[in-house]
Amino acid sequence: MSRLNSYRELEHLREQLREQRQSITTTVMVCGGPGCQPSGSQAVINAVRDELSRQGLDQSVRLCVTGCHGFCEQGPVMVIEPGNVFYCKVSPEDAFEIVYQTVMKGELVERLLYMDPVSGERIRTEAEIPFYRAQDQQILSQNRMVDPCSIEDYIVAGGYSTLARVLNGVTPEEIINEIKSSGLRGRGGGGFPTGRKWEECWEAPGDEKYVICNADEGDPGAYMDRGVLEGNPHLVLEGMMIGAQAVGARKGYIYVRNEYPLTVKHSQIAVEQARELGLLGDSILGSSFSFDVDIARGGGAFVCGESTALMASIEGKVGEPRAKDVHTVVDGLYHKPTTLNNVETWANVPAILLNGSSWFASKGTQGSKGTKILALTGRIKNTGLVEVAMGTTIREVVFDIGGGAVNGNLIKAVQIGGPSGGCLPVDKFDLAVDFDALSEAGSMVGSGGMVVMDDETCMVDVAKYFLTFLQDESCGKCLPCRLGIDRMLEIITDITEGRGKPEQFDLLEELAATVSQTALCGLGKTAPNPVLTTLRYFRPEYEAHIDEKKCPAGVCKALITYSIDPDKCTGCGVCISGCVHGAITGEKKQVHVIDAELCQKCGICRSECKFDAIQVA
Repeated sequence: MSRLNSYRELEHLREQLREQRQSITTTVMVCGGPGCQPSGSQAVINAVRDELSRQGLDQSVRLCVTGCHGFCEQGPVMVIEPGNVFYCKVSPEDAFEIVYQTVMKGELVERLLYMDPVSGERIRTEAEIPFYRAQDQQILSQNRMVDPCSIEDYIVAGGYSTLARVLNGVTPEEIINEIKSSGLRGRGGGGFPTGRKWEECWEAPGDEKYVICNADEGDPGAYMDRGVLEGNPHLVLEGMMIGAQAVGARKGYIYVRNEYPLTVKHSQIAVEQARELGLLGDSILGSSFSFDVDIARGGGAFVCGESTALMASIEGKVGEPRAKDVHTVVDGLYHKPTTLNNVETWANVPAILLNGSSWFASKGTQGSKGTKILALTGRIKNTGLVEVAMGTTIREVVFDIGGGAVNGNLIKAVQIGGPSGGCLPVDKFDLAVDFDALSEAGSMVGSGGMVVMDDETCMVDVAKYFLTFLQDESCGKCLPCRLGIDRMLEIITDITEGRGKPEQFDLLEELAATVSQTALCGLGKTAPNPVLTTLRYFRPEYEAHIDEKKCPAGVCKALITYSIDPDKCTGCGVCISGCVHGAITGEKKQVHVIDAELCQKCGICRSECKFDAIQVA
C-alpha cells in the first residue's frame, strides 16, 4: 500500500479493502492473547489454518488471530461468525470438526460449547454466556474484530476515521472541550480528569511537547493494558495522535515493559505500518499535523509506572521519581510539557470524539464516567479481563461475572487497585467501581487489578505479601518509603511468626500514616493501603495472631500445626508417599501420624488426601 495523502484516499482504501473481503462468508476468530497463549492457542491456530487449506476454504473463510477476548479461564477460545458461535478449551485435534461440521455444514460441535456450571446446559453463543452478558464491553469487544498485526483490519473496522475527522478542521480547543465534557478520567491509577491534563499541557508555553503512553503495567495479576495494547495497538496509536493534535505535540513514546515481548512486537509492527501509510510522520493525511512515535522498552521496575520515574527512564536515567511541585504537563520529558496517559485512557479517545462526549458520559456515575477494564483473578471461577460500566458494584463483578468462589469456599475479600490498593471485605461488595467511592473506603480503582480472596486466605499474610513486593520495588530515593515500608514489613512479619504484641497496632498505624503523608511519589503514598485496610476491616485476624498465637485461615506456618484426624484417616498411604520430609508414618489401613518436629507444613499431604483427614490447627 502506498502513502495516504488525504482523508479521501483513506476512505477510498477502506472501501477497496471492504470490497476485497466481500467473498468471505465465514470468519473464525481465535484468541492469541496472553491468557490463551499458555493454553496452546498457537497450535490451535496452526491446525485450523491447515484444515482450511486442506478443504480449499482459504478464499471464503477468514482465520483471524485476535487479541484477548477476556474469558482467559476457558482458553483457548474462538468465535465463529456469522452466528456468534463460541467454542472454548479448544485443542488442535478439534480443527477438523470445527471446519467440517461448523464452517462447512453449519452444525455445532456440542462438546466445545461453554457449559453453564449452574444449569449444566451448553450455551451456543458468546452473547448468551453470563460472563459476557453481564459486561459492557466497549474497548475489549474491538479486540476480536482485528488482527493486531494488520492495519488493514483496523481500517476496515473504521480505524483512523476519527483522526481524519479531527484533522479536517477540528481545533485543539474543541478536542479538549469534548474530552472534558465526556468526564474521562485517567485509567492508570489516580483518576485525574484527562481533559484538564490536556488543557494544562496545551496552555503550557513552548513549541516542543510530548505525549506518552504508559504501558508499564507491573501490578501482580494485572494485564489490562497489555491485553488492549497487544490486541489492538492501532486503537491506542489513534488515541495518541488525537491527543498530540490537541496539546500540540509532534513526538510520542509508548513505554512498554520488555518483559511483554508480544506487546513490544505488536506495538512496533503497528508503528511501522502507520508510518508506511503516512499516518505517522510529516503532514499526516495531507494536513499540517506531523507526529511520530517511538517504542521505549522498560526494564521491569514497578516504580517506572510513576510518571516522573517513567520519563527519567526514557531519558536514559535511573528510573526514580521527582517532586511534582511543577507538574509534568509543564515540566515533563526533557523538561518539556508532556501529557502522559495509560493505554486504556488513550484507547477511549477515538470513540469519544467519534460518538460524542454525551455518549461516553451516559455510562457510569456522576464522578466516574464510561467503562473500566478489570483483571479478575484469584480464588474465583471465571478469571480474565472484564469490562463494566463505572458504577457496577463489586458484588456484580465477583458473583455475576466471576461466578463466585471455587471449591465451594466462601468469598472473604477483594483487593482492588494493585499493591497500592486496599482489601475490602464482602460486606463492602455493594460499593461501586467508582474512583471516589473506593477512595473513601480506603481502596482505589487504580489500574484495575481485582484479586478475589476466599476464607482460606489470611489477610495478615496478604498485607505481608504486598509489603514484600513494595519493599523489593521501592526505588529507595525517599526516606519514608525506604525505611517506612521496611519497618512495617518487620512488624507484620513478627505478627505472622508469633512475635506480635498488642502495642504494635498503634505503631503500625502511625508508620502507615507517616509514609502515606510524606513519601515522595504516589506509589509510596499509597503503599500503606494494604496494611491500613486489613487493619480496618480484618482486625480480629490480627488480634488472633497476637493474642492467641493462631492463624484463623491456617496459612502462617509458625502458628499452625498439622495433624491427622483418626476418624477420617483410612490408612491409604497417599500422604506418606507425598511427604518429602518423611514426617508421616503408619501401617497400611491403619491410622497415620504426623511427627510435628519433622513436619515442614508444606501442605502437600493436605492437598493429596482425598478424605479431608489432614487437619490444620
